[in-house]
Amino acid sequence: MEGVRPGGVPPAGGPGSGSASGSGSFPSLFPPGLHGIYGECRRLYPDQPNPLQVTAILKYWLGGPDPLDYVSMYRNVGNPALNVPEHWHYVSFGLSDLYGDNRVHEFTGTDGPSGFGFELTFRLKRETGESAPPTWPAELMQGLARYVFQSENTFCSGDHVSWHSPLDNSESRIQHMLLTEDPQMQPVQTPFGVVTFLQIVGVCTEELHAAQQWNGQGILELLRTVPVAGGPWLITDMRRGETIFEIDPHLQERVDKGIETDGSNLSGVSAKCAWDDLSRPPEDDEDSRSICIGTQPRRLSGKDTEQIRETLRRGLEINSKPVLPPINAQRQNGLNLDRAPSRKDSLESESSAAIIPHELVRTRQLESVHLKFNQESGALIPLCLRGRLLHGRHFTYKSITGDTAITFVSTGVEGAFATEEHPYAAHGPWLQILLTEEFVERMLEDLEDLNSPEEFKLPKEYSWPEKKLKVSILPDAVFDSPLH
Repeated sequence: MEGVRPGGVPPAGGPGSGSASGSGSFPSLFPPGLHGIYGECRRLYPDQPNPLQVTAILKYWLGGPDPLDYVSMYRNVGNPALNVPEHWHYVSFGLSDLYGDNRVHEFTGTDGPSGFGFELTFRLKRETGESAPPTWPAELMQGLARYVFQSENTFCSGDHVSWHSPLDNSESRIQHMLLTEDPQMQPVQTPFGVVTFLQIVGVCTEELHAAQQWNGQGILELLRTVPVAGGPWLITDMRRGETIFEIDPHLQERVDKGIETDGSNLSGVSAKCAWDDLSRPPEDDEDSRSICIGTQPRRLSGKDTEQIRETLRRGLEINSKPVLPPINAQRQNGLNLDRAPSRKDSLESESSAAIIPHELVRTRQLESVHLKFNQESGALIPLCLRGRLLHGRHFTYKSITGDTAITFVSTGVEGAFATEEHPYAAHGPWLQILLTEEFVERMLEDLEDLNSPEEFKLPKEYSWPEKKLKVSILPDAVFDSPLH
């Protein structure tokens, strides 16, 4: 899949070749977008002109599975004065537009973002006696890049990703990620747009949950104050055995106060979810979002997709590791992935005729609805209610297995098509549910056991008959079945 070697074999070898002198051959050997990023790396590491690289053997634009052409690996001496330890610094090449000829990214001009507008970095604490950087972070970065290319959900500083597995496949407690600006690398202007650098920060499950309940930036600031948990440059130590709350119990008080004052910045998640219109006969599936066998869901229109995508833009992508979709020459979820998907067709089915124009999909009121979530998605319902709706905000679940979307809104949210008079409304496969503050408080009481997943037995059902609302928490297998 990938090869590791010193980056010094042009032109196939990539950025680690050539001299720093800017000779006439230097630009010709480098794709212009790649040249700009490598220049920033050379600024930080002038003594490492030929870093080790993990390189995709078969480039993505030639049908290979890995979107990142290269991941360069540098040795960073740290900063003893700031208590920053020596570490390995990884930099990706491929989420931005390296070539400018539409082979991967659509060229849209020099003023906006280049490609997806960012590259990933990662800082891993160097272990005593370690002479070469581990290569597993490169595969981690490839996994995130596959997700970005497949879903077109770009990352922003403060975002968090639940991975549900030790990042290095060990027994480590570091099993999830936050994203922040790289503390040393500055945005660069390339001929194809601007590139920023987002650093991956490994965190424990408890720290991820705190970021969900409050916000990612707040937890990042706390991590910066704890040297062994990241310090000022947020360096990941896979051997860290304690959370920041175990290291300093007072930090939990800061999180609790932040949640009470600010609510949650998490506006939505990609999730395993579905909904049924209980006010329709079971055989009438024209608009139902039932997950029953044989139901063929209607695709979201482009306008609806953009609205939901914006809602999710700064939210957690709650994809476990196996869910991150591989990009290869196979059909995945109805997508033809035998080539690099473009911005447009990566979200469309093989037949664009299956997409119903926004104007032709009527919004309809529902009398009674049944919501279905897997356990992880269901565990976020209290966050949705307490951290979002009680603060006058909204929260969206977007299905990772289809076009279904469920948005909870509070009274007064602009642009909602659900109202207090008609609290359940659907626009094609997109359901909106308006909940009053009084009902939210009651639901929080009834759903209290969702806060103790270790005591949870599936399936679990909650019902509010007078509100004509039912919520079921179901096993993952219900949503993972290929028949659905």
